[in-house]
Amino acid sequence: MQRANKVIITCAVTGSIHTPSMSPHLPITPQQIADAAVGAAQAGAAMIHLHARQPSTGAPDQTPERFLEFLPQIKQRTDAIVNLTTGGGLGMSLDQRLAPALAFKPEIASMNMGSFNFNISGAAERIQDFKFDWEKPYLESTKNFILSNTFAQIDHGMRAMGANGTRFEFECYDVGHLYNLAHFAEKHLVEPPFFVQCVFGILGGMGPDPENLMHMRATADRLLGDDYYLSVLAAGRHQMSFCTMSAILGGNVRVGLEDSLYLGKGQLATANGDQVTKIKRILSELSLETATPDEARAMLKTKGGQNVGF
Repeated sequence: MQRANKVIITCAVTGSIHTPSMSPHLPITPQQIADAAVGAAQAGAAMIHLHARQPSTGAPDQTPERFLEFLPQIKQRTDAIVNLTTGGGLGMSLDQRLAPALAFKPEIASMNMGSFNFNISGAAERIQDFKFDWEKPYLESTKNFILSNTFAQIDHGMRAMGANGTRFEFECYDVGHLYNLAHFAEKHLVEPPFFVQCVFGILGGMGPDPENLMHMRATADRLLGDDYYLSVLAAGRHQMSFCTMSAILGGNVRVGLEDSLYLGKGQLATANGDQVTKIKRILSELSLETATPDEARAMLKTKGGQNVGF
């Protein structure tokens, strides 16, 4: 892999997994999402990964109109790279999932690299009182849910978004997803450098074991050579330890309330920026510098913030 001279910090500010009953600090409204994104950028995040939510209930909302309520403000208030989700919310169609990225042509969009069982139902068992009626059935439905990312879906997404100059955060939840990425690279549907985001700790994907990270890196090295940058995210309590391990290996990191609601054991994070500040401090203790947005753009060869559609 390409060892980064400076570490790219990505912050995923809200996601579509956690629900409002899990934390009072989860950004829900457009203003909260915008403020969270700006706060994360000010704390040192070079890239902001964005989902949208219905402001009245916090339910995932993948309509372009909802994203438009915060994207221009984020662009005006920070120079961070905007990375839009194409995962959307659970159960959405591919057209729904791609709609914001196709409408707004961001520098980077997420790209899940394979279908797999995606089970977050255990979270429902830990909540006594839900604020909104949608939360419990949404979580429990994942006992019988497959996150669909077929070869045809991936092919379509790469072609459609690639035509707009959008590059990708390749989200790999298992080792087979790296082989899928290598397949599309051989077809020249995507070009290096590849930003490979290894995801640990989701039930149905790779478990949060350090050996799995080492195996993913070794496999990516074998398949992609030095054509990729490694980045790592891990769910819940594994967030900071896996990010630290990625940095030690020469990779990049992703934090944010999409991935973990906590700052430390038993301590809810009150803001996304707090997690960014913590991982930046850890990186500094390791004598590692963090990349600015423009340095991250140069590393990942994005088209630049002036060439997006918002």
